[in-house]
Amino acid sequence: MRKIVIALVCLLLTAGTVMAQKRFTFGPKVGIDLTHFWGSGTKLYDGNSVDYNCVKMNYQVGLFAEYRVSNVFAVAPEVVFASQGGILKYLGVPDGIYRNTYNINYINVPVMLKFYVGKAISIDFGPQVGFNVYSKSHGKWEDTDDEYKLKELKKYTNTVDFGLGLGATYNITGDVFVQARYTLGVTKVFNYEGEKPIKNGNAQIAIGYRF
Repeated sequence: MRKIVIALVCLLLTAGTVMAQKRFTFGPKVGIDLTHFWGSGTKLYDGNSVDYNCVKMNYQVGLFAEYRVSNVFAVAPEVVFASQGGILKYLGVPDGIYRNTYNINYINVPVMLKFYVGKAISIDFGPQVGFNVYSKSHGKWEDTDDEYKLKELKKYTNTVDFGLGLGATYNITGDVFVQARYTLGVTKVFNYEGEKPIKNGNAQIAIGYRF
């Protein structure tokens, strides 16, 4: 009888360990970002129209963790380096079309609330705070061979950026997943005095591995 009780206790402890492992996971993730600017500051510049529907291909790399509160709800914080920014084309200027490419990079910390609508699929929503680490731009007149001119924008870029993310995760296996998400920036990227708001937008596709 004693051996049976000991065996049952060991079985329960093993089961509890397996459940705990499934309840908490973490690991790396990498992805492709399609970033752009939006806001009233992208629509007019010194009386000239601006083409702000220009998407810039970037990347992200970082770490995630996920804690399953229940079978249908989880909390998933991340720490991700994201290369962001956008492209603005100033139209109607005297010498033609002027193209500005912005490289605005962040350490982003999203905290996603995940609602599982099936064993393998979750709907993800949550806030994000980003910390600027790099901010430069390259300017060029289109249809010319002029070299890009590098401009340092660190002092003109707000240190903190807030956003809201919405997307979904599909668990390919118990270890590998893919994500699609769009994060809408809600604060100004730049701090020029009197400048109309220019904000971040980021559509992303990522793949991750769970430990």
